[in-house]
Amino acid sequence: MPPPSSLAIATGALQRLIKEEASYHDELKGQEARLQKLTNSSDEDGNHDWNIRQERTAIEQTRAVFPSLKQRISEAQANVKRQLEEGENSGVNEIEVKRAKELLESVEEKVASDTLR
Repeated sequence: MPPPSSLAIATGALQRLIKEEASYHDELKGQEARLQKLTNSSDEDGNHDWNIRQERTAIEQTRAVFPSLKQRISEAQANVKRQLEEGENSGVNEIEVKRAKELLESVEEKVASDTLR
């Protein structure tokens, strides 16, 4: 089996970053739900305020990941475009080219609508 092409590697990296961002969005939703539950509950065990602070800290840390992750996605997207141009000129597998183009279209649509995840 031949080694994967540079285009396949770049496409896989971009896909992984998109999945990673979706995972962080899911994690953020869960954290926000836990915070809401904590703020609506009573202080039964005496550490209610501490739990709320911890959950808010976790939410802040999760939100802090997004700017650098979006930058990495942008860089990976540029890399796929570059590899795609090089691949089309050097005769890379048509399936890999099609997959890369579809992924780029999907990412560009999500970026345009600001729903990348």
